Amino acid sequence: MKIGKFIPLGEYKEIKIGYGTVDHKNLKTIYIKLNSWVKPKDGDDNFDKIISQSRREIKALIREFDLKDLFKKESIVDLDIKTKGIKLDKRSFMNLEITLFVENHFDVKSVNVKNLIKFLSEVVVDDCLSNKALFNFNKTKD
Repeated sequence: MKIGKFIPLGEYKEIKIGYGTVDHKNLKTIYIKLNSWVKPKDGDDNFDKIISQSRREIKALIREFDLKDLFKKESIVDLDIKTKGIKLDKRSFMNLEITLFVENHFDVKSVNVKNLIKFLSEVVVDDCLSNKALFNFNKTKD
């Protein structure tokens, strides 16, 4: 019996966005997934530092974001990009997963939750990812 749910939210600036839960009946966490192919804008940067800084910025943004009493301010941010193989002419896969801890049980598929998570995802992209030297987004590897 499958108890998890995943709800795709479409794309924003060449990034696929969706969210889900492992157990929608005993709701404790929601995860937000953002993934895309990224290509560096500049080859001289320390990509490990950029990724680490981006994680911290995302966590800080979530602490300040109005989560409408649905989620706690704590979060887990996993920004996964293999930095060893990054080259100027090559795209690397980026997977960002944000885990939010639920404050009170709610309907995972509700329009309010979808809108809140979509807006949060767009703010993360605009404020924490788009301004970095690494993050030049693409839908495909080629």
